[in-house]
Amino acid sequence: MATAITSRSGHVGKLALHRTIASFRDWRRAVGLSRPDTTIGLVPTMGALHEGHLALVRQARRDNDVVVASIFVNPAQFGPHEDLERYPRQLAQDSRVLADLGVDHVLAPDADMVYGQHHTTYIDPQASLRKTAEGQSRPGHFRGVATIVTKLFNIVQPTNAYFGQKDAAQCVLIRRVTEDLNLDVTVHVLDTVRDADGLALSSRNAYLTESERRAAPVVYQALTNARSLFQQLENDDDDGGRENPCIDRDALVHVVRATLAAEPLVSEIQYVAVDCKATLQPLEHVHLKQGAVLSLACKIGNVRLIDNIIL
Repeated sequence: MATAITSRSGHVGKLALHRTIASFRDWRRAVGLSRPDTTIGLVPTMGALHEGHLALVRQARRDNDVVVASIFVNPAQFGPHEDLERYPRQLAQDSRVLADLGVDHVLAPDADMVYGQHHTTYIDPQASLRKTAEGQSRPGHFRGVATIVTKLFNIVQPTNAYFGQKDAAQCVLIRRVTEDLNLDVTVHVLDTVRDADGLALSSRNAYLTESERRAAPVVYQALTNARSLFQQLENDDDDGGRENPCIDRDALVHVVRATLAAEPLVSEIQYVAVDCKATLQPLEHVHLKQGAVLSLACKIGNVRLIDNIIL
């Protein structure tokens, strides 16, 4: 059943909150019959919204006739020792924020509805993606992401879907799934939204203590230090004019690891990866004219943070 939401600004928005898939499909069927040319933008989230999510919503609002946001903490993408149970859940607050931004529908089913009692079907990417740095760091994560995104695309049938570059591996995965399964949706990836000190916005940032939050910008600093090296080589090559200039991945990885290691609150460096932008396959050498995606995962205290930049 859909529920109207009153926004924080005081007006009664047109946002409808769908707690069941059947409720959303009733609306979707009616729209499909009456307005077959309607464009629908989907912003998939796990809730606990921050400015990164809201940037996606604003873009979806600019691009589409109807905007749908999903809020679903997906158990299939969490490992056995990850933070599924304590992941922040604030549906009422998130819905009011979305109403203020002009979102038309929020799809927020519970896990038992999405993964029924006899659920056995998953979308499982092949080894080339599972063996990426993020895939090895979180076994089963990509299967969970691919499955829930495919489910959401099937339920919502969006024209456009919006994701953030912060989850670089996820973006490559979703584009691969969309192409491989011939899904009729255009995937848009927007730039990472950051705090003034460079920390990429994430719902998990709320787990950081005050001292950990002060240390956390070292993640972005490590990446930008490596980018500075890459850019210096680019500038040098403009003068030298080598035929096929490149830099070894190890030089970039060393800069990132050295920067992280200098921060005492970095308790673990899970990986530093230098990968192809299109496939996320590892590169031994980065050609300066082709670039790469430089990504990392580390822990500040007990909080896992990921980030990446495009070279």
